[in-house]
Amino acid sequence: MKYFMLILLSLSIVIKADTEFAEPKPSFVNPRQIVFSVTEDTPHAMDHILSVANNVIKAYGINNVEMKIVAYSKGLALLYKDNKEDKEVPKRVDALMQLGVEFVACGNTMWTFHVKKEDLIEGSVVVKAGVVELLESVKSGWIYIKP
Repeated sequence: MKYFMLILLSLSIVIKADTEFAEPKPSFVNPRQIVFSVTEDTPHAMDHILSVANNVIKAYGINNVEMKIVAYSKGLALLYKDNKEDKEVPKRVDALMQLGVEFVACGNTMWTFHVKKEDLIEGSVVVKAGVVELLESVKSGWIYIKP
């Protein structure tokens, strides 16, 4: 009975738990600016980055966050129109694009892997170097998260 009460108390704390936002709170005029990177082409890595992005949007609200996901190295596979590992990935990327998430492809990786712009999901933004995009985003005040 003692353990049951302890578990019940723990669950009630977790259920009532809510994130307290730091000041200034995220808003339309002061959105959280978040940049993610993806460097792996495994189904887990792709699912994980898309799920994390979706969860962040749910937590803050679509109007209170600006987000971009930079894909380089093997992570460029996230942006392939024809994703051989998971046919749902392009649909999920497109859905996040519709919510304003910017997907950035590394031009250097594209050159190395012989990937053309036409091979990428429509709406993908190509930059010269993905790492430089990350660096400049952080330098401009964006928060970098590597899930």
